[in-house]
Amino acid sequence: MAASRPDRPTETDQAIAAATTAVEQVEGEIRAFVRRDVSVFRRTRPETGSDTAVDSITSVIDRVSGASVTEIERVIAELTTVRDMLRSEGERVQREIAGYASLSQAAMTSMKIIADSMAQWKSQQPRTSQSTS
Repeated sequence: MAASRPDRPTETDQAIAAATTAVEQVEGEIRAFVRRDVSVFRRTRPETGSDTAVDSITSVIDRVSGASVTEIERVIAELTTVRDMLRSEGERVQREIAGYASLSQAAMTSMKIIADSMAQWKSQQPRTSQSTS
């Protein structure tokens, strides 16, 4: 059983058609506005005003690029400071490691001397015990 669609448009169909028409009208108005706006920019300027326009554009570019250049220089200075700090910290860590290595070597040498002395002391002790008995 197939449902048949009525020949007469329903309220939903009418609402959709009205919305579509409204959207098309708004889009048309937007297109017309954009065309009018763009046509103003497309007009050629008189030769006397072209120097003013170039100066104006140059001024805007200088302001925009000036802020960017200043920010880049600030970042470079900050990175240079960080690089110098990292170098000095790296050198400090290397000195600390060298100090610990030296201390460790001295401790190992001391432990070896102590171990040798104890070995000598233990090897001499039984002889002394035997001779006194």
